[in-house]
Amino acid sequence: MVPKHVAIILDGNRRFAKKKGINPLKGHEYGAKKVVEVLEWLKELGVKEVTFYALSTENLKRTGVEVAALMVLFRKGLEAWKKDKRIAQNGVRVRFIGRLGMLPNDIQKSMNEIMDGTRNHSNYTVNFAIAYGGKAEIVDAVRKIVAAAKRGELDEKSIDESTFPSYLYMADEPDLLIRPGGEKRISNFLLWQLAYAEFIFLDKLWPEITRQDLVDCIAEYEKRDKRMGR
Repeated sequence: MVPKHVAIILDGNRRFAKKKGINPLKGHEYGAKKVVEVLEWLKELGVKEVTFYALSTENLKRTGVEVAALMVLFRKGLEAWKKDKRIAQNGVRVRFIGRLGMLPNDIQKSMNEIMDGTRNHSNYTVNFAIAYGGKAEIVDAVRKIVAAAKRGELDEKSIDESTFPSYLYMADEPDLLIRPGGEKRISNFLLWQLAYAEFIFLDKLWPEITRQDLVDCIAEYEKRDKRMGR
């Protein structure tokens, strides 16, 4: 069975640029273009939801030049998404998850416009984890629970593994995690949601990923015995 929800860590943009002998910042442009290609391929393969780990809270601590370049890239990408008619035609819901308040106000505004405009779309879902950290997500969820309890809106006995996800940035749980770039770790990504996901690590850098790589990942996923801890 094809995974309903695939999560992908976008790793290797700068190394790709170094490999090509170009400005490291250009690697992020190649990575952004690959996101668009991969979305189309996953749709063709029958995947209904994808979550991209695009920018961690740690990434925001990189050099000012690189962070500024990433913000420029995000602005261009968001404007392109607002104008892309395929989003409405294909019924794509777009969500941005993370500590979005860490981002510039104009970027937050564009993200909210896109989320509001696609809120009622239900054929496909695309999530971008930006200014995101898995530990931060869990901490923020606990803060919401404590605040609700203080307001008398919540009985602590009602919180369990089935209700806790509703306080996360995203409750949806991926079936498959794909990480290109050669690293074999999840780097603080969806710590709660990936509890029973299948993991596949690829040596190829993110901008090098092909449609066949995704086909192979899904084929590998389908072969695995997914016991969910049983």
